[in-house]
Amino acid sequence: MRFTTLVAVLALALPTAILADDDNAPSFGAAGLLSGSNKEDLPPIILSAGVPIASEGAWELRSGTYYEFEIQGDGSQELALVGPEFFRAIWIDEIVVEGLEIRPLGLDSIEFDEAGEMEIGFIAIKPGRYYIKIPGTTGETQRLDITIK
Repeated sequence: MRFTTLVAVLALALPTAILADDDNAPSFGAAGLLSGSNKEDLPPIILSAGVPIASEGAWELRSGTYYEFEIQGDGSQELALVGPEFFRAIWIDEIVVEGLEIRPLGLDSIEFDEAGEMEIGFIAIKPGRYYIKIPGTTGETQRLDITIK
C-alpha cells in the first residue's frame, strides 16, 4: 500500500473510530444564534397603494439578534422598498419567495410587480439609525425607521 493511500484511509477512518468509541464525549448542542432563543419575529411590511408600510411603528433591534419579517405586496401597484444603508448594516441569511430560498451577499432594494409575499431572515449587526422606504416618497407613512442598538 502506498504511503499516501494509507494516510488517506487513516484520515477518513480515525475520526469516525474516535467518535464512535467515546460514549462520554461531550455533546455540543446548538448555541448562540442557532439555539432559537435569540430569534425574534418582526411585524410584516405591507406594500399597497396609499397604505402605510409600518402598521406597528418603528423597529428597535439589538445587534447580534436574528430577525425574520414578511413583506406582503397586494398587487395594487408596482411598489418597491429601498434602504441600502440598512441592508449594509445587517447580514441577510435568506430571502424566501414562494418556497424558494435565496441567500444573497447583499441587497439594495426589493420590488413587487404583482401580488406576492417574501420573508427575510437576517442578523442585525451595525448599530445606528436606518430606514427603508418606498422610493420617491417623502411621507412618514411610506417609511419605516429602524434603530439597531
